[in-house]
Amino acid sequence: MSRPGTVLLLYHRPTHFWYKDAATVREHIGSFARHSRYPVWALNTDFGFPPALDAVHPGAVILHYSMFGSGEYRLDDGFLAWLRDRPDALKIAFFQDEYYFCHKRFDFVNEYGVDVVFTHVSPQYIADVWGRYTPNARALFNIPGYVDDDMVAAARKYARPEEERDIDVGYRGRPLPAHMGAGSQEKSYIGERFKELASGTGLRLDIETSIKSRIYDDAWHRFLGRTRVTLGVESGVSFIDLEDECHAEYLRLRTAQGREPTLEELQSGALGRWDGNIPYRTLGPRHLEAAAFRVCQVLFEGEYSGALQPMVHYIPLKKDFSNFDEVMAAIRDRDLRRRIVDRAYEDLIASGRFSYAAFISTVDAELQAGGLSETVTVGERRALDTALRKGRLHRRARRWVERSVALWSYLLYRVVAPISLRVRRRLGLPIPSE
Repeated sequence: MSRPGTVLLLYHRPTHFWYKDAATVREHIGSFARHSRYPVWALNTDFGFPPALDAVHPGAVILHYSMFGSGEYRLDDGFLAWLRDRPDALKIAFFQDEYYFCHKRFDFVNEYGVDVVFTHVSPQYIADVWGRYTPNARALFNIPGYVDDDMVAAARKYARPEEERDIDVGYRGRPLPAHMGAGSQEKSYIGERFKELASGTGLRLDIETSIKSRIYDDAWHRFLGRTRVTLGVESGVSFIDLEDECHAEYLRLRTAQGREPTLEELQSGALGRWDGNIPYRTLGPRHLEAAAFRVCQVLFEGEYSGALQPMVHYIPLKKDFSNFDEVMAAIRDRDLRRRIVDRAYEDLIASGRFSYAAFISTVDAELQAGGLSETVTVGERRALDTALRKGRLHRRARRWVERSVALWSYLLYRVVAPISLRVRRRLGLPIPSE
């Protein structure tokens, strides 16, 4: 089938002026237009469906993972109707956090005729997940994030020479809810246990696992640049709730008990039956960042999407910490650390294998295989430009209204209400809340 060479990328980012966007999401969204050989138009679904889009029939529609939140999809009725009425367009969907709300995801793919799914399910399990539940869609493996030019530039700017780094072992993890399974607890466990065992060894540690200790943006880059060794685990969780049993049971228990269920309580039921069935684990952005900043990684043993090999790209740590002494000896071996750091940088960063350009080349291959034309006519380009331009005028008006409402709400509750309260008290008038 021959299709127009136009590509429309639908994504979702909140437009509230107080929203702080995640760099990895921005990089992923921007990579399509930056690296694809096809022209890509991007549209934020947070502004709603632009009516002028009804006249547009792109060759391909890419549905970004940012639209598919936990049980809530950021596509209004206009977008859904438009997708349903475009059976001739090649539809490509990206998903993350695929371990729960599975049937909603499967139903969406089947109902809206998605042709290609980019998934984080490991290749050996794709047939058991996507092949079983969405037989008309072809699923391809990809990792959560890739090497962006900004990551490499930040490493050049902030990474200090080995002798100037003042943190021997640095790590930031975070506690995750128990309903995410046993594997999700590794991010906090590795930090807490390592810190406990390494205290008193003479190593300069900066290891924290609380939400309050998290570091963002340039502060995070400076932290990495000062660190010689960091800790890590595989990205993801240890199960996929294919029949939506685990999360439903978690919600029932939370409602019945009036508190968050413990991991042990959840594993005595549905979670215990599913945890470990299909590991949902991959190489993650943190591993690529550490390689770019030339930080030696001490990681729990795992697959790491086949990209990392123990004692080649990282120092392996057993999950029961039974080889902790050997790990400590490896950390103190400066020559060994240098070899591991150099090899990780060469294979993960310098090779370009995990760059966004390489990633988008796989997307382009799907567009080409789907019959997208190598050329775009003036009329096709004008139709998309016009539709999105009209949509932008509507979105700007909506943004102005939203920001005005937010500003007046702030003034009402932060300025007007306190003044009114003081006046009422001074005049001896009744106060509703007292």
